[in-house]
Order: sequence, then C-alpha cells, then structure tokens
Amino acid sequence: MNDNDTHLKSVGYILWIFGFTGAHRFYFGKPISGTIYFFTLGLLGIGWLIDLFLIPSLDRQASIRFRSGPVDYTVAWVLLTFLGLLGIHRMYMGKWLIGIVYLLTGGIFGLGYLYDFWTLNDQITVING
Repeated sequence: MNDNDTHLKSVGYILWIFGFTGAHRFYFGKPISGTIYFFTLGLLGIGWLIDLFLIPSLDRQASIRFRSGPVDYTVAWVLLTFLGLLGIHRMYMGKWLIGIVYLLTGGIFGLGYLYDFWTLNDQITVING
C-alpha cells in the first residue's frame, strides 16, 4: 500500500460482484460510467466482465486523482452505501448539520443520497486537502 492509496482493490472486487449496478465504478470515482452500468446492467454484463480485469487500473487512477487524509474513502463509501439515507457518512466526514438533515429527511428524500454517490470522492478530497 503506498502513501496515497485512497481506495482498496479488495473493496473494488467485492463491489464488482454487484457490478451490474455500477457500484465499483462509483467507488473508484467514475460516476458517469457507474450510472450507465446501473441503467444497462453493466453494459448487458459485458462491461461488468471486462471490469474484472480493469479494477487494478481503476484503483491506480483513483489513487492518483484523490487525496488521502484523515477521512478514509472506504469507510465513507461503506457508510454511504448502507446508512446513506440516515446521513451517517456525512457525520463521519464532519458535516454534522447536513448529516442531521439527512437523518430527519431520509437523505433529503433520497435525492441527496443519489447526489452523494456522484460526488462523495470529491467531497472527501476537499476535506483531506
């Protein structure tokens, strides 16, 4: 693991299992292709299979693009994925006020939750900067 290893390949491979949803692409900071995978079931399974071999490259690109620091990307992504509607990932990042708003509104009625899938990596990079 290098000093700027922001994402874990092992988590990428676990998310790849659900690759037809684009989860691994969102995790590695590829929201556009993640959304395309979500709506096309991983490009009808073909892109999903190809990504099995692309995960090391996606991991390297994420480590170059995103900044490591006190907020861990993997922890934030796990919290977003499983507790995002409750805003726990926002609280983890130190954004307590919006985290409480998410808690009271179901992730601002799900729209904030979807927004965070698109922007979480960039939000963490700003905090870690």
